[in-house]
Amino acid sequence: MRSAARAEHRPGFRHKARLRNAMRPRRRMRVAATLLSFLLALTCLLAFACEAAPAGHKRVMLLHSFGRDFTPWSKYAGAIRAELSRLASWPLDIIDHALVTARFGGETRDGPFIAYLQATYADDPLDLIVTIGPPAAQFVQRQRLKLFPTTPVVFAVIDENQVTYVEVAANDVVVALRNDLNSFFESMLRVLPETKNVIVITGSSPLERIWLEDIRRAGAPFERRLVFTWHDDLPFEEILKRAAALPPHSVILWCGMVVDAAGIVHEGDTAIDKLYAVANAPIFSYRAAFFGRGIVGGPMHSISGVSQQTAVAAVRLLAGEKAADIQSPAVEFGPPKFDGRELKRWGIPESRLPPESEIHFYSPSAWELYRLQIMGICAALLVQVGLISWLVHEHQRRHLAEIQSRNAIAELTYMDRIATAGELSASIAHEINQPLTGITTRASAALHWLAPETLDVEKVRAALTQIVAAGERAGDIVSGVRAMFKNEPAERTRLDINQLIRTVLEIVRVELQNSNVTFDLKLDDVPGILGDRVQLQQVILNLVMNAIESMKSVQPRVLRVHSTSDGAHVRVSVEDTGTGVDPANIDRIFKTLFTTKSRGMGMGLSICRSIVENHGGRIWVSPAARAGSMFQFELPTASAPR
Repeated sequence: MRSAARAEHRPGFRHKARLRNAMRPRRRMRVAATLLSFLLALTCLLAFACEAAPAGHKRVMLLHSFGRDFTPWSKYAGAIRAELSRLASWPLDIIDHALVTARFGGETRDGPFIAYLQATYADDPLDLIVTIGPPAAQFVQRQRLKLFPTTPVVFAVIDENQVTYVEVAANDVVVALRNDLNSFFESMLRVLPETKNVIVITGSSPLERIWLEDIRRAGAPFERRLVFTWHDDLPFEEILKRAAALPPHSVILWCGMVVDAAGIVHEGDTAIDKLYAVANAPIFSYRAAFFGRGIVGGPMHSISGVSQQTAVAAVRLLAGEKAADIQSPAVEFGPPKFDGRELKRWGIPESRLPPESEIHFYSPSAWELYRLQIMGICAALLVQVGLISWLVHEHQRRHLAEIQSRNAIAELTYMDRIATAGELSASIAHEINQPLTGITTRASAALHWLAPETLDVEKVRAALTQIVAAGERAGDIVSGVRAMFKNEPAERTRLDINQLIRTVLEIVRVELQNSNVTFDLKLDDVPGILGDRVQLQQVILNLVMNAIESMKSVQPRVLRVHSTSDGAHVRVSVEDTGTGVDPANIDRIFKTLFTTKSRGMGMGLSICRSIVENHGGRIWVSPAARAGSMFQFELPTASAPR
């Protein structure tokens, strides 16, 4: 103590002590600041970790009554799962379990399944249970206290009369189905009013027996009209045999087939597909899960509507809402639905369907899809057929008229030839008389020179030669006249137009002399032509006779007949000094039945034009250089292209 006392009295020691005492508060503040910084950093890390970690997921169990693939519950389960994933705002862990023991009944078999569930969810409890079908709901109600005393439950796809509402807990929601089987039977009889037999097909599991009792109660009011046959005590193979040989006016009421009387389990849609393949009667069902697999249709629940209502209730329970606040009334039958393929198969008209019915799987015919287009095409085809028929008729009519016109022209040509023959009979007789007179005179001279006293052989030979020439000339005249007046098809040969002109002028020589007509004949060396001798002679003869007639009242009377050629055509002109043709009639003078003569028929010039045009030529008229008129026609030469 003395040392210490002495030390305290040393000046250096006292200074250091005061310095240490002054530094102690600052050191404490530094430690506190460091500790505070550490705590702040730890808080930030925890906050960041909380923000980065995902929100807590929800664990949901789907409890199936028989298995995942048993119809009709499998269709509802799939739709509920999809709706839950769509509506939930947090991750969902959806776990499927199946109550296999429900296929055979008996609560004593639940023990192993209960132990399995207890072991599975002992440390990781469920947030929600969704039961699919009545057996699953009944299992949860029986084992609620052992397994899930506080877990909320949604009882889905369960008939209303199979729910024991007394055993429903406060945090449970029931989405029940209300089956109005009376309206179902009425709809079936409306669609097929001639129905007499109803064959009810269902299995023999406990649930299916409940369905069967529901149908018995609903069908009791219809027993006076219908005969019900129950097949719940038959194996499914026997049911198929009977379904293939049903009497007329029968229908099949399909409830489902889980386990048949032989204990065989039927999973999925296998049973309904087999029944549809052999049944000889329409199949009806109020289970919407079978719609589209051969069911005609009728009132039934909407799978999407039931599934949506179930998913909404499940999400609200997961969000923490009380079950009492969630209103979930029983789901009624929706509007009747019918399969258009089955309506067509069984000949059911749409007029029999109940009001507001929906037709699905309907394949409209081409008429229904393209009615306006088909009507337009048919109308166009009818118009085309009408036009074609009218054109064919018009063509036939015109063809017949053309044939009649040609026949009429031929007959008129023949009549004109006869009329011309009457006018030219005197000239023909005179022409024939000349060679005949020469023949007679020369024959008499030949006989005279054959007398013994005057025998002159040379003179006799010359006389006989002249007789032969005169006879040939007479024969040519007669043959030409006969050919002219034959009503036979013409044959075209190579002709000399100048020779035809000379022949005609020889025929009308007497008429020219009697009328005091002077003719001027100028024939160039022209090529040959192809034609009918008689017809072309008629053309030249008609033009010459018209010229002679037009000059009866005038002086002088001069007839000019010329022939020329340009190498490709031969042109013949007949010019007179007569009264001429009125210019107003030039365009009509070659038309049929047009005439300027008081006793004319109006056929001569028309026939001339027809003959010339049939020979590939043309004919026209023009005023003469001095007075009168000039008729001209030209024909192609024999070497010119036709």
